[in-house]
Amino acid sequence: MRIAVTGASGFCGSHVVRAAVAAGHDVLCYGRRPGPAGRHIRWDATAGDPDFTGADAVVHCAAAVADLPPGAGTEAAQHAVNVTGTERLLRAAGDRPLAWVSSASVYDPRAGRESVQEHHPTETGHLNAYGRTKAAGERLALAAGAVVLRPRAVYGPGDPHLVPRLLERVRSGRLLLPGGDVRLSLTAVQNLADACLCAVGAGRTGARPWTPVAYNIADARPYRRDEVVRAVLAAHGVSARIHHVPAPLARLAARTGRLPGLTPYAVDQLSRSVVLDLARARTQGWRPHRDLDAFLRETAG
Repeated sequence: MRIAVTGASGFCGSHVVRAAVAAGHDVLCYGRRPGPAGRHIRWDATAGDPDFTGADAVVHCAAAVADLPPGAGTEAAQHAVNVTGTERLLRAAGDRPLAWVSSASVYDPRAGRESVQEHHPTETGHLNAYGRTKAAGERLALAAGAVVLRPRAVYGPGDPHLVPRLLERVRSGRLLLPGGDVRLSLTAVQNLADACLCAVGAGRTGARPWTPVAYNIADARPYRRDEVVRAVLAAHGVSARIHHVPAPLARLAARTGRLPGLTPYAVDQLSRSVVLDLARARTQGWRPHRDLDAFLRETAG
């Protein structure tokens, strides 16, 4: 197949490109910068429709990903990519198989989140512009017949967010975490890339695209938060003691700006148990094949 990948130079997009090439597919890389392989076609999601001529399927990874302070500028900038950019993408994709990479951040954090299924509320309760605009974008994608993938806390080689931010929060041999230990779903970027290809009929599960609905995508098992943090620190040679801050105090500090870099969204991500139910993706034949242990062994090596 010839697969168009948007956001091909980004963290998730670049892994989709590599996985597609490794599987023997041709790749068209859409974005402001070239991807790691394939042919680069310049596209800015805020400035015009992409040209997918010659593409058999589309994987949309391009997104404005940031947990920024609230403000009209932040909302408008992320809306321009995650919502208006999606409208441009859908017009250009036509009836091609399309995998639209969303996020578990679309889920309303106020509802219970043990064994979160895809019917969990996504309309309200978002803690930042990213969650709101991704939820709005995926509604457009679902209405147009796309497969929507919802990973959570994507990690792996080249990760620009999860692990670097954790390491940055170590101060004087201490790491403050909000609330007690909880269970969390994480998503290896290789698992996400594999799901993207399978969703458009280009992966290991066969040549049939997935039914166009939303799917949770994560590693096979959830992790204990504190265990993960200790393992990541050890893999990077960082010695630090974990201290638990009561969640209400952490939320207050986030709302009032008393701890730089700590936002209500970050507190929520770290202090509430979130376990994604993978049953729907499994019905399509998909199985996660990577986990955090493999990543940490490679990191330490």
